[in-house]
Amino acid sequence: MSYILPSLPYSYDALEPFFDEQTMKIHHTKHHQNYINNTNSILENTAFSSLSIDELISIFNEIILEKKHVLRNNAGGHINHSFFWKSLKLGTVLTKDLKIEIEKQFGTIDSFKDKFESVALNHFGSGWVWLVNQNGILSIVSTINQDNPLMGKSISNTYGDPIIALDVWEHAYYLKYQNRRLDYIKAFWNVVNWEEASNRLQK
Repeated sequence: MSYILPSLPYSYDALEPFFDEQTMKIHHTKHHQNYINNTNSILENTAFSSLSIDELISIFNEIILEKKHVLRNNAGGHINHSFFWKSLKLGTVLTKDLKIEIEKQFGTIDSFKDKFESVALNHFGSGWVWLVNQNGILSIVSTINQDNPLMGKSISNTYGDPIIALDVWEHAYYLKYQNRRLDYIKAFWNVVNWEEASNRLQK
């Protein structure tokens, strides 16, 4: 199985003015595509080449390959970005079930956003910030580089089923926001696909 670049469920300019068209196009067609190309190259003619990306990530701890560290970043980049694109949409509303769970864990929606923003702003270097379901409890966690919570604690230093995620690699925001990471983080709230997040919670 060769992985292919998933189509976006919207146009590159659909998230303007919060996420700009040029960044979205480069992010999707260049950065994400590169992760896919590298993953396909590493897995070619291996026992893992027939696995879906979800299957591959779920057993990542068991994989024995010479280029496992390189695969970790590239396969992680593929699954993280595939998740991220589906996490974005203009004009959705935080639904009741997810809202209740967030308030139960964080007190208020504003408190949740403040904590999420703090983790994202203070994450050093490249990585991701996640809202995850850890056995029925919602938690905010971060991972370095292209690690994913589904890789397990021994690899990603955390765990859980992702609900939403924010890419804090500079390539995700630098064309529009330059070094203003906080502005990018705050813009994220305008494009979170809360419908998709609620569906993930139900699963």
